[in-house]
Amino acid sequence: MAELPEGDDSASRGDLPGAVAAGHTARGTAALKILLYGLNYAPETVGTGRYSGELGAWLAARGHRVKVIAAPPYYPAWRVAPGAKRWWRRETLDDVRVRRCPLWVPRRPRGWSRLLHLASFALSSLPVALWQGLAWRPDVVVAVAPTLAAAPGAWLAARLGGARAWLHLQDFELEAAFGLGIARGGALKRLALRPERCLLRRFARVSSISPAMLRRLEAKGVAPERLVEFRNWVDCQAIRPTPPDAGLRAALALPEGKAIALYSGNLGEKQGLELLVAAARQLARRDDLLFLLVGAGAARERLATEAAGLANLVLRPLVPPEQLNALLSLATLHLLPQRADAADLVLPSKLTGMLASGRPVVATAAAGTGLAAELEGCGLLVPPGDAAALAQAIERLLDRPELAAALGEAARERALARWDRAAILGGFEAALGAALAGAPPPAVATAPTAERKP
Repeated sequence: MAELPEGDDSASRGDLPGAVAAGHTARGTAALKILLYGLNYAPETVGTGRYSGELGAWLAARGHRVKVIAAPPYYPAWRVAPGAKRWWRRETLDDVRVRRCPLWVPRRPRGWSRLLHLASFALSSLPVALWQGLAWRPDVVVAVAPTLAAAPGAWLAARLGGARAWLHLQDFELEAAFGLGIARGGALKRLALRPERCLLRRFARVSSISPAMLRRLEAKGVAPERLVEFRNWVDCQAIRPTPPDAGLRAALALPEGKAIALYSGNLGEKQGLELLVAAARQLARRDDLLFLLVGAGAARERLATEAAGLANLVLRPLVPPEQLNALLSLATLHLLPQRADAADLVLPSKLTGMLASGRPVVATAAAGTGLAAELEGCGLLVPPGDAAALAQAIERLLDRPELAAALGEAARERALARWDRAAILGGFEAALGAALAGAPPPAVATAPTAERKP
Protein backbone atom coordinates (compact mmCIF):
# COMPACT_ATOMS: atom_id res chain seq x y z
CA MET A 1 0.00 0.00 0.00
CA ALA A 2 1.35 3.39 -0.93
CA GLU A 3 1.54 6.21 1.57
CA LEU A 4 1.19 9.86 0.75
CA PRO A 5 4.53 11.65 0.54
CA GLU A 6 5.42 14.20 3.17
CA GLY A 7 3.92 17.59 2.40
CA ASP A 8 1.24 16.32 -0.06
CA ASP A 9 -1.85 18.35 0.80
CA SER A 10 -4.32 16.31 -1.26
CA ALA A 11 -5.87 14.83 1.88
CA SER A 12 -4.89 17.24 4.63
CA ARG A 13 -6.99 20.29 3.81
CA GLY A 14 -8.80 21.39 6.92
CA ASP A 15 -11.91 22.42 4.97
CA LEU A 16 -12.68 18.86 3.88
CA PRO A 17 -14.92 16.70 6.07
CA GLY A 18 -12.90 13.98 7.74
CA ALA A 19 -9.56 15.55 6.68
CA VAL A 20 -6.62 13.56 8.03
CA ALA A 21 -2.89 13.75 8.23
CA ALA A 22 -0.96 12.94 5.08
CA GLY A 23 0.01 9.30 4.74
CA HIS A 24 -2.90 7.77 6.63
CA THR A 25 -6.65 7.49 6.40
CA ALA A 26 -9.13 8.57 9.03
CA ARG A 27 -8.89 5.03 10.45
CA GLY A 28 -5.12 5.35 10.83
CA THR A 29 -4.39 2.83 8.08
CA ALA A 30 -2.04 3.46 5.18
CA ALA A 31 -3.51 5.57 2.38
CA LEU A 32 -4.16 3.91 -0.97
CA LYS A 33 -3.63 5.08 -4.51
CA ILE A 34 -6.98 4.48 -6.18
CA LEU A 35 -7.74 4.89 -9.87
CA LEU A 36 -11.49 5.18 -10.65
CA TYR A 37 -12.23 4.54 -14.31
CA GLY A 38 -15.70 5.00 -15.70
CA LEU A 39 -17.84 6.85 -18.18
CA ASN A 40 -19.72 9.13 -15.77
CA TYR A 41 -18.50 11.36 -12.94
CA ALA A 42 -19.29 14.59 -11.15
CA PRO A 43 -20.67 17.16 -11.80
CA GLU A 44 -23.38 14.88 -13.21
CA THR A 45 -26.11 14.82 -10.57
CA VAL A 46 -28.10 11.70 -11.47
CA GLY A 47 -27.26 8.04 -11.91
CA THR A 48 -23.76 6.63 -11.98
CA GLY A 49 -22.02 10.01 -12.27
CA ARG A 50 -23.47 11.17 -8.97
CA TYR A 51 -22.40 8.05 -7.09
CA SER A 52 -18.92 7.88 -8.63
CA GLY A 53 -18.41 11.57 -7.83
CA GLU A 54 -19.45 11.12 -4.21
CA LEU A 55 -17.28 8.01 -3.90
CA GLY A 56 -14.18 9.77 -5.22
CA ALA A 57 -14.67 12.79 -2.96
CA TRP A 58 -15.32 10.59 0.10
CA LEU A 59 -12.22 8.48 -0.47
CA ALA A 60 -10.06 11.58 -0.96
CA ALA A 61 -11.44 13.14 2.21
CA ARG A 62 -10.54 9.93 4.06
CA GLY A 63 -6.90 10.41 3.08
CA HIS A 64 -6.58 8.25 -0.02
CA ARG A 65 -4.99 9.51 -3.22
CA VAL A 66 -7.64 9.30 -5.90
CA LYS A 67 -7.45 9.81 -9.63
CA VAL A 68 -10.35 9.50 -12.05
CA ILE A 69 -10.64 8.80 -15.77
CA ALA A 70 -14.06 9.85 -17.10
CA ALA A 71 -15.87 11.47 -19.99
CA PRO A 72 -16.94 15.12 -19.95
CA PRO A 73 -20.34 15.57 -18.29
CA TYR A 74 -23.13 14.81 -20.77
CA TYR A 75 -25.76 12.76 -18.91
CA PRO A 76 -28.79 12.68 -18.69
CA ALA A 77 -29.27 15.33 -21.41
CA TRP A 78 -27.19 13.32 -23.93
CA ARG A 79 -25.12 16.31 -24.95
CA VAL A 80 -21.81 17.53 -23.59
CA ALA A 81 -22.39 20.20 -20.96
CA PRO A 82 -21.88 23.80 -22.14
CA GLY A 83 -18.35 24.94 -21.38
CA ALA A 84 -16.95 21.42 -21.13
CA LYS A 85 -14.15 20.87 -23.60
CA ARG A 86 -14.59 17.95 -25.96
CA TRP A 87 -10.94 16.91 -25.96
CA TRP A 88 -8.57 15.55 -23.32
CA ARG A 89 -8.20 17.79 -20.29
CA ARG A 90 -7.40 17.72 -16.59
CA GLU A 91 -9.21 19.21 -13.63
CA THR A 92 -9.41 18.82 -9.87
CA LEU A 93 -12.71 18.25 -8.06
CA ASP A 94 -12.78 17.82 -4.27
CA ASP A 95 -9.08 16.98 -4.20
CA VAL A 96 -9.59 14.32 -6.86
CA ARG A 97 -7.55 14.65 -10.05
CA VAL A 98 -9.83 13.99 -13.01
CA ARG A 99 -8.71 13.17 -16.54
CA ARG A 100 -11.51 13.87 -19.04
CA CYS A 101 -11.45 11.86 -22.25
CA PRO A 102 -13.61 12.71 -25.28
CA LEU A 103 -16.50 10.63 -26.56
CA TRP A 104 -19.10 10.76 -29.28
CA VAL A 105 -22.61 11.50 -28.00
CA PRO A 106 -25.41 10.52 -30.41
CA ARG A 107 -28.62 12.51 -30.54
CA ARG A 108 -30.66 9.29 -30.40
CA PRO A 109 -28.72 6.59 -28.48
CA ARG A 110 -30.03 3.35 -29.97
CA GLY A 111 -28.52 0.16 -31.37
CA TRP A 112 -25.22 0.65 -33.14
CA SER A 113 -25.08 4.35 -32.22
CA ARG A 114 -25.17 3.44 -28.51
CA LEU A 115 -22.39 0.86 -28.91
CA LEU A 116 -20.27 3.32 -30.90
CA HIS A 117 -20.86 5.91 -28.20
CA LEU A 118 -19.49 3.53 -25.54
CA ALA A 119 -16.63 2.38 -27.76
CA SER A 120 -15.56 5.98 -28.44
CA PHE A 121 -14.90 6.54 -24.74
CA ALA A 122 -13.19 3.17 -24.34
CA LEU A 123 -10.78 4.00 -27.18
CA SER A 124 -10.07 7.62 -26.21
CA SER A 125 -9.46 6.72 -22.56
CA LEU A 126 -7.36 3.58 -23.11
CA PRO A 127 -3.98 5.36 -23.55
CA VAL A 128 -4.69 7.49 -20.46
CA ALA A 129 -5.54 4.41 -18.39
CA LEU A 130 -2.45 2.51 -19.52
CA TRP A 131 -0.21 5.47 -18.77
CA GLN A 132 -1.69 5.87 -15.28
CA GLY A 133 -1.12 2.17 -14.65
CA LEU A 134 2.51 2.34 -15.74
CA ALA A 135 3.54 5.76 -14.42
CA TRP A 136 1.38 6.27 -11.31
CA ARG A 137 1.16 2.59 -10.31
CA PRO A 138 -2.07 2.65 -8.31
CA ASP A 139 -2.81 0.09 -5.62
CA VAL A 140 -6.23 -0.65 -7.07
CA VAL A 141 -8.03 0.16 -10.32
CA VAL A 142 -11.81 0.36 -9.92
CA ALA A 143 -13.68 0.15 -13.22
CA VAL A 144 -17.28 1.37 -13.02
CA ALA A 145 -19.82 0.06 -15.52
CA PRO A 146 -21.36 1.63 -17.44
CA THR A 147 -19.43 1.25 -19.49
CA LEU A 148 -18.24 -2.33 -19.64
CA ALA A 149 -16.45 -1.38 -22.88
CA ALA A 150 -13.74 0.30 -20.81
CA ALA A 151 -13.29 -2.67 -18.46
CA PRO A 152 -10.60 -4.41 -20.59
CA GLY A 153 -8.50 -1.25 -20.45
CA ALA A 154 -8.97 -1.04 -16.68
CA TRP A 155 -7.86 -4.65 -16.25
CA LEU A 156 -4.82 -4.12 -18.46
CA ALA A 157 -3.88 -0.91 -16.62
CA ALA A 158 -4.04 -2.83 -13.34
CA ARG A 159 -1.84 -5.60 -14.76
CA LEU A 160 0.75 -3.11 -16.04
CA GLY A 161 0.88 -1.32 -12.69
CA GLY A 162 0.76 -4.38 -10.45
CA ALA A 163 -2.59 -3.24 -9.01
CA ARG A 164 -5.69 -5.11 -7.95
CA ALA A 165 -8.47 -4.95 -10.56
CA TRP A 166 -12.00 -4.28 -9.28
CA LEU A 167 -15.11 -4.11 -11.48
CA HIS A 168 -18.26 -2.42 -10.15
CA LEU A 169 -21.50 -2.85 -12.10
CA GLN A 170 -24.24 -0.29 -11.62
CA ASP A 171 -26.34 -2.18 -14.15
CA PHE A 172 -26.13 -4.88 -16.78
CA GLU A 173 -26.06 -2.29 -19.53
CA LEU A 174 -25.82 -4.64 -22.49
CA GLU A 175 -28.56 -7.03 -21.41
CA ALA A 176 -30.78 -4.11 -20.47
CA ALA A 177 -30.26 -2.46 -23.85
CA PHE A 178 -31.27 -5.60 -25.75
CA GLY A 179 -34.04 -6.55 -23.33
CA LEU A 180 -35.63 -3.13 -23.57
CA GLY A 181 -35.33 -2.89 -27.34
CA ILE A 182 -32.83 -0.01 -27.17
CA ALA A 183 -30.50 -2.24 -29.20
CA ARG A 184 -31.66 -4.97 -31.59
CA GLY A 185 -30.24 -7.71 -33.76
CA GLY A 186 -28.95 -11.19 -33.05
CA ALA A 187 -25.52 -10.55 -34.53
CA LEU A 188 -25.14 -7.33 -32.58
CA LYS A 189 -26.17 -9.06 -29.35
CA ARG A 190 -23.70 -11.91 -29.84
CA LEU A 191 -20.91 -9.44 -30.63
CA ALA A 192 -21.63 -7.46 -27.48
CA LEU A 193 -22.26 -10.28 -24.98
CA ARG A 194 -19.80 -12.99 -26.03
CA PRO A 195 -16.71 -11.50 -24.30
CA GLU A 196 -18.61 -10.62 -21.12
CA ARG A 197 -18.21 -13.88 -19.19
CA CYS A 198 -14.49 -14.09 -19.85
CA LEU A 199 -14.00 -10.46 -18.84
CA LEU A 200 -15.95 -10.76 -15.58
CA ARG A 201 -13.80 -13.66 -14.42
CA ARG A 202 -10.54 -11.73 -14.81
CA PHE A 203 -11.20 -9.19 -12.05
CA ALA A 204 -10.05 -9.85 -8.49
CA ARG A 205 -13.30 -8.37 -7.19
CA VAL A 206 -16.64 -7.83 -8.91
CA SER A 207 -19.28 -5.82 -7.09
CA SER A 208 -22.83 -4.76 -7.77
CA ILE A 209 -25.64 -2.95 -6.03
CA SER A 210 -28.15 -5.63 -5.01
CA PRO A 211 -28.31 -9.29 -4.00
CA ALA A 212 -30.29 -10.13 -7.16
CA MET A 213 -27.57 -8.64 -9.35
CA LEU A 214 -24.88 -10.56 -7.45
CA ARG A 215 -26.78 -13.78 -8.09
CA ARG A 216 -26.82 -12.92 -11.76
CA LEU A 217 -23.04 -12.39 -11.70
CA GLU A 218 -22.54 -15.78 -10.04
CA ALA A 219 -24.67 -17.35 -12.77
CA LYS A 220 -22.31 -15.76 -15.30
CA GLY A 221 -19.40 -17.62 -13.75
CA VAL A 222 -17.96 -15.17 -11.21
CA ALA A 223 -16.70 -17.08 -8.18
CA PRO A 224 -18.71 -16.27 -5.02
CA GLU A 225 -15.56 -15.41 -3.06
CA ARG A 226 -14.85 -12.60 -5.54
CA LEU A 227 -18.29 -11.00 -5.26
CA VAL A 228 -18.99 -7.93 -3.13
CA GLU A 229 -22.32 -6.23 -2.52
CA PHE A 230 -21.63 -2.50 -2.83
CA ARG A 231 -24.95 -0.71 -2.62
CA ASN A 232 -25.77 2.77 -3.73
CA TRP A 233 -26.40 5.08 -0.82
CA VAL A 234 -28.03 8.23 0.45
CA ASP A 235 -26.91 10.88 2.90
CA CYS A 236 -29.72 10.49 5.42
CA GLN A 237 -28.86 13.82 7.02
CA ALA A 238 -29.06 15.77 3.77
CA ILE A 239 -32.16 13.93 2.51
CA ARG A 240 -34.74 13.78 5.28
CA PRO A 241 -38.45 14.34 5.82
CA THR A 242 -39.30 18.04 5.79
CA PRO A 243 -42.49 20.01 5.16
CA PRO A 244 -43.11 20.96 1.51
CA ASP A 245 -41.12 24.02 0.40
CA ALA A 246 -43.55 26.70 -0.73
CA GLY A 247 -40.75 28.64 -2.43
CA LEU A 248 -39.70 25.74 -4.62
CA ARG A 249 -43.32 24.93 -5.39
CA ALA A 250 -43.78 28.49 -6.63
CA ALA A 251 -40.50 28.41 -8.58
CA LEU A 252 -41.67 25.28 -10.39
CA ALA A 253 -45.05 26.93 -11.10
CA LEU A 254 -47.00 24.17 -9.38
CA PRO A 255 -50.59 24.86 -8.36
CA GLU A 256 -51.47 25.00 -4.67
CA GLY A 257 -53.74 22.50 -2.99
CA LYS A 258 -52.87 19.47 -5.11
CA ALA A 259 -51.22 16.24 -4.05
CA ILE A 260 -48.04 15.57 -6.02
CA ALA A 261 -47.09 12.21 -7.50
CA LEU A 262 -43.38 12.76 -8.20
CA TYR A 263 -40.89 11.14 -10.51
CA SER A 264 -37.43 12.72 -10.49
CA GLY A 265 -34.44 11.45 -12.44
CA ASN A 266 -33.38 10.30 -15.87
CA LEU A 267 -36.13 10.49 -18.49
CA GLY A 268 -34.76 7.55 -20.46
CA GLU A 269 -35.96 4.42 -22.20
CA LYS A 270 -35.17 1.98 -19.38
CA GLN A 271 -37.78 3.39 -17.03
CA GLY A 272 -41.02 2.80 -18.90
CA LEU A 273 -42.17 6.35 -18.18
CA GLU A 274 -44.98 6.17 -20.73
CA LEU A 275 -46.85 4.26 -18.00
CA LEU A 276 -46.97 7.42 -15.90
CA VAL A 277 -48.59 9.29 -18.76
CA ALA A 278 -51.18 6.53 -19.10
CA ALA A 279 -51.91 6.60 -15.35
CA ALA A 280 -52.25 10.38 -15.44
CA ARG A 281 -54.76 10.04 -18.25
CA GLN A 282 -56.80 7.56 -16.18
CA LEU A 283 -56.79 9.92 -13.19
CA ALA A 284 -57.53 13.09 -15.13
CA ARG A 285 -60.93 13.26 -13.41
CA ARG A 286 -59.27 14.02 -10.06
CA ASP A 287 -58.68 17.71 -9.55
CA ASP A 288 -56.64 17.13 -6.37
CA LEU A 289 -53.66 15.40 -8.03
CA LEU A 290 -50.72 16.51 -10.15
CA PHE A 291 -48.15 14.24 -11.78
CA LEU A 292 -44.74 15.96 -11.65
CA LEU A 293 -41.94 14.54 -13.82
CA VAL A 294 -38.58 16.22 -13.15
CA GLY A 295 -35.52 15.38 -15.23
CA ALA A 296 -33.85 15.19 -18.60
CA GLY A 297 -33.03 12.40 -20.98
CA ALA A 298 -33.47 10.72 -24.33
CA ALA A 299 -37.22 10.12 -23.86
CA ARG A 300 -38.20 13.63 -22.74
CA GLU A 301 -39.48 14.87 -26.08
CA ARG A 302 -41.51 11.73 -26.64
CA LEU A 303 -43.06 11.99 -23.18
CA ALA A 304 -43.95 15.64 -23.75
CA THR A 305 -45.72 14.68 -26.96
CA GLU A 306 -47.61 11.80 -25.31
CA ALA A 307 -48.67 14.05 -22.41
CA ALA A 308 -49.90 16.90 -24.61
CA GLY A 309 -53.34 17.98 -23.48
CA LEU A 310 -53.09 16.49 -19.99
CA ALA A 311 -53.70 19.21 -17.42
CA ASN A 312 -52.65 16.96 -14.52
CA LEU A 313 -49.10 16.23 -15.72
CA VAL A 314 -46.19 18.65 -15.99
CA LEU A 315 -42.51 18.20 -16.89
CA ARG A 316 -39.81 20.27 -15.26
CA PRO A 317 -35.98 20.32 -15.58
CA LEU A 318 -33.66 18.89 -12.96
CA VAL A 319 -33.14 21.05 -9.88
CA PRO A 320 -29.66 21.85 -8.46
CA PRO A 321 -28.33 19.27 -5.96
CA GLU A 322 -28.82 21.66 -3.07
CA GLN A 323 -32.57 21.70 -3.80
CA LEU A 324 -32.98 17.94 -4.07
CA ASN A 325 -34.28 17.48 -0.53
CA ALA A 326 -36.81 20.27 -1.03
CA LEU A 327 -37.94 18.66 -4.29
CA LEU A 328 -38.37 15.19 -2.78
CA SER A 329 -40.30 16.71 0.11
CA LEU A 330 -42.82 18.22 -2.30
CA ALA A 331 -44.01 14.69 -3.03
CA THR A 332 -47.13 13.25 -1.54
CA LEU A 333 -45.90 9.98 -3.00
CA HIS A 334 -43.06 8.86 -5.25
CA LEU A 335 -43.44 6.99 -8.54
CA LEU A 336 -40.88 4.37 -9.53
CA PRO A 337 -41.69 2.69 -12.84
CA GLN A 338 -39.56 -0.15 -14.14
CA ARG A 339 -40.18 -2.24 -17.22
CA ALA A 340 -40.55 -5.98 -16.69
CA ASP A 341 -37.68 -6.77 -19.03
CA ALA A 342 -35.33 -4.61 -16.90
CA ALA A 343 -36.02 -6.53 -13.68
CA ASP A 344 -32.78 -7.39 -11.86
CA LEU A 345 -30.70 -5.89 -14.67
CA VAL A 346 -30.83 -2.54 -12.89
CA LEU A 347 -31.89 -1.30 -9.46
CA PRO A 348 -33.01 2.32 -9.85
CA SER A 349 -30.57 4.61 -8.07
CA LYS A 350 -33.31 7.14 -7.35
CA LEU A 351 -34.85 4.70 -4.86
CA THR A 352 -32.42 5.79 -2.13
CA GLY A 353 -33.59 9.41 -2.03
CA MET A 354 -37.25 8.41 -2.26
CA LEU A 355 -36.95 6.25 0.84
CA ALA A 356 -34.89 8.78 2.81
CA SER A 357 -37.46 11.53 2.16
CA GLY A 358 -40.01 9.63 4.21
CA ARG A 359 -42.67 9.45 1.51
CA PRO A 360 -44.42 6.29 0.27
CA VAL A 361 -43.34 4.77 -3.04
CA VAL A 362 -45.50 3.19 -5.74
CA ALA A 363 -43.35 0.97 -7.96
CA THR A 364 -43.96 -1.31 -10.91
CA ALA A 365 -42.20 -4.55 -10.02
CA ALA A 366 -43.05 -8.22 -10.07
CA ALA A 367 -42.92 -10.27 -6.89
CA GLY A 368 -39.54 -11.90 -6.35
CA THR A 369 -37.51 -9.19 -8.06
CA GLY A 370 -34.82 -7.19 -6.34
CA LEU A 371 -36.87 -3.99 -6.42
CA ALA A 372 -39.87 -5.76 -4.86
CA ALA A 373 -37.66 -7.02 -2.04
CA GLU A 374 -36.28 -3.56 -1.32
CA LEU A 375 -39.77 -2.03 -1.12
CA GLU A 376 -41.44 -4.73 0.93
CA GLY A 377 -43.31 -3.03 3.78
CA CYS A 378 -42.56 0.54 2.72
CA GLY A 379 -44.33 0.93 -0.62
CA LEU A 380 -46.99 -0.42 -2.95
CA LEU A 381 -46.17 -2.72 -5.85
CA VAL A 382 -48.13 -3.08 -9.07
CA PRO A 383 -47.44 -5.26 -12.12
CA PRO A 384 -45.11 -3.70 -14.69
CA GLY A 385 -46.96 -2.19 -17.63
CA ASP A 386 -50.34 -2.07 -15.85
CA ALA A 387 -51.50 1.56 -15.95
CA ALA A 388 -54.86 0.77 -14.34
CA ALA A 389 -53.20 -0.93 -11.36
CA LEU A 390 -50.78 1.98 -11.01
CA ALA A 391 -53.66 4.48 -10.99
CA GLN A 392 -55.52 2.42 -8.39
CA ALA A 393 -52.45 2.29 -6.11
CA ILE A 394 -52.00 6.07 -6.36
CA GLU A 395 -55.67 6.60 -5.47
CA ARG A 396 -55.35 4.20 -2.57
CA LEU A 397 -52.63 6.33 -1.00
CA LEU A 398 -54.48 9.57 -1.70
CA ASP A 399 -57.68 8.28 -0.13
CA ARG A 400 -55.98 6.61 2.84
CA PRO A 401 -53.58 9.18 4.31
CA GLU A 402 -52.95 6.99 7.36
CA LEU A 403 -51.60 4.24 5.08
CA ALA A 404 -49.46 6.77 3.21
CA ALA A 405 -48.04 8.08 6.50
CA ALA A 406 -47.24 4.58 7.79
CA LEU A 407 -45.51 3.58 4.56
CA GLY A 408 -43.57 6.85 4.51
CA GLU A 409 -42.31 6.28 8.04
CA ALA A 410 -41.31 2.72 7.11
CA ALA A 411 -39.50 4.06 4.03
CA ARG A 412 -37.42 6.38 6.20
CA GLU A 413 -36.57 3.51 8.55
CA ARG A 414 -35.53 1.40 5.56
CA ALA A 415 -33.21 4.12 4.28
CA LEU A 416 -31.54 4.42 7.68
CA ALA A 417 -31.17 0.65 8.01
CA ARG A 418 -29.96 -0.30 4.54
CA TRP A 419 -28.85 2.74 2.57
CA ASP A 420 -26.91 5.07 4.89
CA ARG A 421 -23.90 6.59 3.11
CA ALA A 422 -21.36 6.46 5.95
CA ALA A 423 -21.91 2.74 6.60
CA ILE A 424 -21.87 1.72 2.95
CA LEU A 425 -18.80 3.72 1.95
CA GLY A 426 -17.01 2.60 5.10
CA GLY A 427 -17.78 -0.98 4.12
CA PHE A 428 -16.36 -0.39 0.64
CA GLU A 429 -13.18 1.05 2.11
CA ALA A 430 -12.83 -2.07 4.27
CA ALA A 431 -13.43 -4.27 1.23
CA LEU A 432 -10.67 -2.45 -0.66
CA GLY A 433 -8.26 -3.20 2.19
CA ALA A 434 -9.33 -6.84 2.25
CA ALA A 435 -8.83 -7.18 -1.50
CA LEU A 436 -5.30 -5.83 -1.27
CA ALA A 437 -4.53 -8.12 1.66
CA GLY A 438 -5.88 -11.14 -0.18
CA ALA A 439 -8.55 -11.63 2.47
CA PRO A 440 -12.20 -12.52 1.80
CA PRO A 441 -14.48 -9.52 1.30
CA PRO A 442 -16.37 -8.39 4.42
CA ALA A 443 -20.14 -8.73 4.64
CA VAL A 444 -22.20 -6.00 3.01
CA ALA A 445 -22.27 -2.87 5.13
CA THR A 446 -25.56 -1.38 6.20
CA ALA A 447 -26.50 1.11 8.86
CA PRO A 448 -27.43 -0.10 12.34
CA THR A 449 -30.94 -1.49 12.38
CA ALA A 450 -31.91 0.45 15.50
CA GLU A 451 -34.21 3.32 14.63
CA ARG A 452 -32.75 6.80 14.44
CA LYS A 453 -35.36 9.51 14.27
CA PRO A 454 -34.92 12.14 11.53
